[in-house]
Amino acid sequence: MTITYPVKRGIYVNLTNRCTCACTFCLRQNGPGVYGSDPLWLEREPTVQEICDDLMRWKLEDYQEVVFCGYGEPTERLDDLLKVAAFLKAHSNIPTRINTNGLSDLIWKKPTAPLLKGLIDTVSVSLNATNKEEYLRLTRSKFGIDSYDAMLNFTRDCTKYVPHVVMTVVGEPVTTPEEQEICRGICAQVGATLRVRPYES
Repeated sequence: MTITYPVKRGIYVNLTNRCTCACTFCLRQNGPGVYGSDPLWLEREPTVQEICDDLMRWKLEDYQEVVFCGYGEPTERLDDLLKVAAFLKAHSNIPTRINTNGLSDLIWKKPTAPLLKGLIDTVSVSLNATNKEEYLRLTRSKFGIDSYDAMLNFTRDCTKYVPHVVMTVVGEPVTTPEEQEICRGICAQVGATLRVRPYES
């Protein structure tokens, strides 16, 4: 099974296939993998040791970052994710990033951003929409209408503990240029930078 895989200048970590959302635009609906990777559907969730061993297969100094992002929400395994991040900090100089839906506070029923301090260099949160109703329509989060505010609060908290905080939206046809500008303002309010991701079918 595919535990780690390269995308451009990053090594990506496929921790889990579990996710709290079922986004209408999710790449998981289009095939077994992304960007030419081997299938990302896991037979089982890999152990921390298996993940660390798999990471060391790569010549990490040749890559820009390790990204916790696969066919699932990485913060579903937050404790294990942080153990892997600590391993990386102890054995390399490579920066770490989490691509997340930002709902880990709801998953774990506590503030989780403080746990990232010193271990995660960048957090990229999927903003996806300009309001809670549209967010729920697009993401179909199992946590319901409260998900949007929880995601914004998590992002705001991350700016206190993580050097780089980014929020993303998918470009047209998922969001219009006008909606993207509103999202830019939302990012400014929470202290994050907006990145518009291309829609991939």
